[in-house]
Amino acid sequence: MTNSISTENYLNIIYKYRNEDGGIKGNIIAEQLQISSAAVTDMLKKLAKEKFIEYSPYKEIRLTAKGETAAVNLVRRHRIWEMFLYEFVKLPWEHVHAEAEKLEHHSSDLLIDRLEEMMHFPEFDPHGAPIPSKTGGLPKQMKLTVLSDVPASVKCIVRRVNDYDQAFLTFISSIGIELQKEITVINRMTFDNSVVLKINGKQHTVSETVAKNIFVSVSKE
Repeated sequence: MTNSISTENYLNIIYKYRNEDGGIKGNIIAEQLQISSAAVTDMLKKLAKEKFIEYSPYKEIRLTAKGETAAVNLVRRHRIWEMFLYEFVKLPWEHVHAEAEKLEHHSSDLLIDRLEEMMHFPEFDPHGAPIPSKTGGLPKQMKLTVLSDVPASVKCIVRRVNDYDQAFLTFISSIGIELQKEITVINRMTFDNSVVLKINGKQHTVSETVAKNIFVSVSKE
């Protein structure tokens, strides 16, 4: 049997980064885990043998019903821990992801259920990502736009940010970006696709990479 933590890490990546059709390519998994494609292929074969995924060479990987259940449970554990660390322990949002990754693998269902109850069943984590219920259901979500796609002179509200990079979260915090913050796209620079923003009355320029990891709703005026 594969190592349980390794299995969970793979299922987590597949669940979070699969496309709208439910598939994901092996190179994306390799990029996220920062390991070789050969190592990923070996692990995918093992996961397929254990019925967690559907896998054939040169085709997209998909979760089976067994894999989906395991992945949803892991994501739920991770995001509940993130919310607890943020709300109760008062860790900054740039630190909760790494700490939650350590805790999620070693927590009983009883503990996770109790944490969720203590927090009155939160629907989203500190970065705006939805928290699956025990049955795998997700809360209703509004349609969001990637900040890099917002036209110039448009106001928008930050609803979700990707949480996998601590330096990224530290940076956007330093310029005033947080959930529910209203920001204005002042300009989009054509030569490098960077975005000029107005936040708390000040202008800041962010790279296209940063803007692609921030999700917003466009304000209606």
